[in-house]
Amino acid sequence: MQLQHEQGYVDDQSLKELSQRRKVPLYRLEGLVSFYTSFRRDPPPKITVQVCRDVSCIMQCSSRQRREFLRTIGQGDDVEVREVSCLGRCDTAPAVVVNDHPVAPLTLFDADKLGGWCDVRSSNEDDVRGNWCCDPYADVEEHYTTVKSLITKRVELAVVCIQRLIDSGLRGMGGAGFPTGKKWDLVARESSETKYVICNADESEPGTFKDRVILSELPHLVIEGMILAGLTIGAERGIIYLRHEYGPERRRIEVALDNARRLGALGKNVMGSGHAFDVEVFESPGGYILGEETALLEALEDKRGEPRNKPPYPGTFGLEGKPTLINNVETLAMATTIIHHDVPWWRDQGIGDFSGLKFISISGDVERPGVCEIPVGTTVAEAIELSGGMADGKSLKAFLPGGASSNFLASKHANVPLEFEAMRSVGSMLGTGAVIVFSEDRNLFELATNIVTFFRNESCGKCVPCRTGSERAVQMLEQVISGETDVTELDVLSGLAETLEQTSICGLGQVALNPILSSMKFFPDDITR
Repeated sequence: MQLQHEQGYVDDQSLKELSQRRKVPLYRLEGLVSFYTSFRRDPPPKITVQVCRDVSCIMQCSSRQRREFLRTIGQGDDVEVREVSCLGRCDTAPAVVVNDHPVAPLTLFDADKLGGWCDVRSSNEDDVRGNWCCDPYADVEEHYTTVKSLITKRVELAVVCIQRLIDSGLRGMGGAGFPTGKKWDLVARESSETKYVICNADESEPGTFKDRVILSELPHLVIEGMILAGLTIGAERGIIYLRHEYGPERRRIEVALDNARRLGALGKNVMGSGHAFDVEVFESPGGYILGEETALLEALEDKRGEPRNKPPYPGTFGLEGKPTLINNVETLAMATTIIHHDVPWWRDQGIGDFSGLKFISISGDVERPGVCEIPVGTTVAEAIELSGGMADGKSLKAFLPGGASSNFLASKHANVPLEFEAMRSVGSMLGTGAVIVFSEDRNLFELATNIVTFFRNESCGKCVPCRTGSERAVQMLEQVISGETDVTELDVLSGLAETLEQTSICGLGQVALNPILSSMKFFPDDITR
């Protein structure tokens, strides 16, 4: 990545020199460069414009408009325009990045305002912070007092942290929903002298951008969660694995890390505890698959980011073969909140019998796409109202409750709470907590085809069923849309989905066809519309 940053590309000669300098076989370096999407082999033009092609962004721009915008901004010998997978800016759709700098809150609609492309920077880096209920601190000088308090009181920090997380019922917020306290306890029980804590900040699924906002506005909670995790399991090193498109967020993380060191929360003697722990940021070389925890580990070990067979799991055999605790951004932030306030407070935040708080991303056909912090038990309909209601006063047709990998649900399910078991009971999942909203005039067959295409594009290719199955599915769907193939050809999709689910190593292949199958189930009329 250093070569890429310095030169803007990685040429043959640079790779050969790196191979000799690091004594790494050239074929291994070639394998890495060919796998990761962020590497270029040729000098880039003066201006490189990346435009998101995935569901939340294409909903905001018709095909005709999109072609016209791309034609307009692509004029000139020194300009390259590329359509790319989700940029994590679904709240400012259609999202655009110029020379690796996000231009949000400007969008593709503002192409005529984006004069001086090279000088474009994210214009929301100095936005006023939100008032988040999960943040227990009034100002920056109070940060990290949760860990300081536990150390000062000389309590058994590991016991307190694990028990509070178990009692709270906190589950992983990256999609899998594994009990957080149980995961911390499992890794803490491992006898290895070397352990690691990794924050998975590589959210890359269309519609998912809540972790970006947490990293931007609440990085101290994430860092403190990592510190508490490190002291609990006996780790001295933490890594924030950050998607490379999150440049503005990285700058805020680095500021927060410097502040943590100033306050004594990171370093060789954390808050006078006698224990060392520090955190570094690792920039992901790109790809949705790297959000899968074992693919992430492969990338950290300078390998192609292909998922590992499990077991063994990272908790016993993770980074460099050592026990590794991996949690996502929101999970670590909420762990800090729970350990600070204790369980009764956490339970009081929920609605009715539900406990706690939840961050959700909401995009699509709402007036104000963005990130909301909601009490668990909040319904989809209430979340839509928090986002200003349906855009243009239209009626709700459907929604995806947990990102692009979740099943479509019809408007009749809008009163279901955004909670793990509640969503499972109606045939979908909470997933990444990314709600994508669709209004009455949307063709869900075409939009679901776009989602399947995303999974096809992002397949690492390791599993033959995923690699070939997703490609075949996209071919059939596109042929039905164009009228080249009869709709009856789609009868094989359910069997193909079952094959992918049973034979794919990771979640990508296992869920790749879920959106199209669920859209066909609830909205069959959209297939031939």
